Amino acid sequence: MLVTAIIILIGKFILEFITEILDLRNIKLNLPSEFKDFFDGERYRNYQLYLKENIVFSLVESFLFTLICIGFILVGGFNFLDNWVRSLGLSELVCGLIFIGILFFSLEVIFLPFSIYKTFIIEEKYGFNKTTSKTFVLDIIKSWVLILIIGGLVLTLVLWLFETKGEKVWVYCWLGVSLFQLFLRFMAPVIIFPLFYKFTPIEEGELKAAIEDYAQKVGLKLKGIFKIDASRRTSKANAFFTGLGKYKRIALFDNLIQKLAPPEIVSVLAHEAGHLKKKHTLKGFIFSVITTGGVFYLFTFFLNNPVLFSSFGIRNLSVYLSLVLFTIFYIPLEIIFSILGNLFSRKWELEADKFSCATASSSDFVLALKKLTAENFSNLRPHPFKVFLYYSHPPILERIAYIKNFITGSCLHT
Repeated sequence: MLVTAIIILIGKFILEFITEILDLRNIKLNLPSEFKDFFDGERYRNYQLYLKENIVFSLVESFLFTLICIGFILVGGFNFLDNWVRSLGLSELVCGLIFIGILFFSLEVIFLPFSIYKTFIIEEKYGFNKTTSKTFVLDIIKSWVLILIIGGLVLTLVLWLFETKGEKVWVYCWLGVSLFQLFLRFMAPVIIFPLFYKFTPIEEGELKAAIEDYAQKVGLKLKGIFKIDASRRTSKANAFFTGLGKYKRIALFDNLIQKLAPPEIVSVLAHEAGHLKKKHTLKGFIFSVITTGGVFYLFTFFLNNPVLFSSFGIRNLSVYLSLVLFTIFYIPLEIIFSILGNLFSRKWELEADKFSCATASSSDFVLALKKLTAENFSNLRPHPFKVFLYYSHPPILERIAYIKNFITGSCLHT
């Protein structure tokens, strides 16, 4: 089983390597006609360099991660760390939390220089980074504290259930984690997001009036319309609905407000409204719950498996090490679930595009998509294989073609 685990890790890297190389070769010299008015020669060259630099960066990071994982396995790192943690004389549950915590935060520290390089070298070079060193450090600290609290609670629940409950324990874990995910969907807008962004109610004026008119038109009930200070971190623009039920609110990046006209912003929000009206958020949550149940059920076959532990040279059986080893063998299925989830997501994105065009202005929406794509240096022509594996949104040219076909079809039926 040790050999199988190494093959899985190498196979995952090879898949990523092939995908990124195909994407690298797919970068075209000629600018698509749809974006002639959004790139001049120098800006398009910078766009190409930005894509290439990010692809190479991603490959280096993936290669290092694979090397570290395989090296740790081959030198008996799991057994060494487990013996050290057990020497502390603590309970099995606490040992598990310490063991997994050390693994996680060790990787976080190892790859911190990559995050620094991407933020302050790559993003800075192409004019996207607005993050100061202070904000960067504070964001890292806040993220780690949240992971420690939220991740620690979920991990404690899972380890405790598998250590104390009987044959149907995977069902209890499934229900517990699913309820916790639902809870976070309600509480994230209220507790978590404000830790990183300042939410300011949008001022009275043309934009607020246009958004409120649209919301009333399509029957959207909102907690509020907020501007967030995203420009402190990036020049990239975005907008989204967040929260569920009475906690649902609109969040607009302040740089989105600067870059788009009010009708264009409304068309972007109409796309997000399409996700709500078509119940894509609910469908995505159901898909997540189903896959979570499958994961916990499969884990029972790896739980305290003596053959598995022996192949990795680990002396003591434990729930927490079973969980860590399972994450390696789960990689192929994770890829399959991700492909399936992205397939649904791309379909839902086009449905939301259609909703935006039907309830707002299709010309404003297309213009907004073009502006955001050009401003963010999004990949204009990603390789189809990369789209199939990793993209939750259809490529921009495909979206524009879909919208034009929809408009043409609507005109023919009127």
